Amino acid sequence: MKRTIVFDTRDQMRTICGVNDRNVGYIELLLSGELSVYGNSITYQIPNEDGQRKENLFVALIERLKKDRESMEEISEPQIFMSFQDLRSQQGPDTQEQVAIAVGPKLVYPKTLHQRKFITQMEKKQLNFAIGPAGTGKTFLAIAYGLKEVLSGRKQKIILTRPVVEAGENLGFLPGDLNQKLSPYLLPIYDAMEFLVSRPVLKRLEESGAIESAPLAYMRGRSFNNAFVLLDEAQNTTMQQMKMFLTRLGEHSKAVVTGDITQIDLPGPERSGLVHARSILHTVSDIGFIEFCETDVVRSRLVQSIIRAYEQENHGTNR
Repeated sequence: MKRTIVFDTRDQMRTICGVNDRNVGYIELLLSGELSVYGNSITYQIPNEDGQRKENLFVALIERLKKDRESMEEISEPQIFMSFQDLRSQQGPDTQEQVAIAVGPKLVYPKTLHQRKFITQMEKKQLNFAIGPAGTGKTFLAIAYGLKEVLSGRKQKIILTRPVVEAGENLGFLPGDLNQKLSPYLLPIYDAMEFLVSRPVLKRLEESGAIESAPLAYMRGRSFNNAFVLLDEAQNTTMQQMKMFLTRLGEHSKAVVTGDITQIDLPGPERSGLVHARSILHTVSDIGFIEFCETDVVRSRLVQSIIRAYEQENHGTNR
């Protein structure tokens, strides 16, 4: 049975299909069918029982486009996947509460169901763990939430920290003061902040002390008050370091711990503080845990395939 979706304008269809129709193949993959694009319409062949659900995907994409039309030049694969997941969970976008992080004038929307849950839990819980592979947006969303808290005046500062463990290579002696020594390790976080706020705003926050960075080893004896604290690359903490960090948290602060347990650089991976914390804290109701997987990768479809290949290789080795 053939069905046809007619868009309001060719621009609307072009935005959904992408440059040179590059989204068409991805939509075909999700819907398990072939699409034919002509003018301002898309025709596709589908079984009768799947017709309405698949047509609803295009309706959801059109609604997403209308909401974000001022800033959206084309709909990306992660946004298509998010709409598809909404339909699979039988919770269309019209029945769900809108979830976003307001960083000044910018709105950061979740691109997967786990990202949506992560944003919701950061609002509700004082301490959250986000565990999963690279490219799932866990650090980006955490820093976006921290900037929102500071720019809105709800928190006094953002504290950025991570264990200083080199990823399989010896970088040698790094010159400069403490901030200069630590900055190479925090580049991904600063890249995210520069994407979300202008450099003058970022510089003002740093100069006023509203953004503070320090190695995890310097956190002993401190107390985090009225702050948003991000512990990144937490898979490389020891069990003692993780306990020390978690016990710094004051009543009016929030903390997010991010990490990827498949990329532990410690000499003894079984001693990872992140792995240990997950095993003993997962039943504490006031602590949130989000487990991302390769289907949450929003960096690119290629990264999804790479992570899936490594996971399959690991499963084969463990048999």
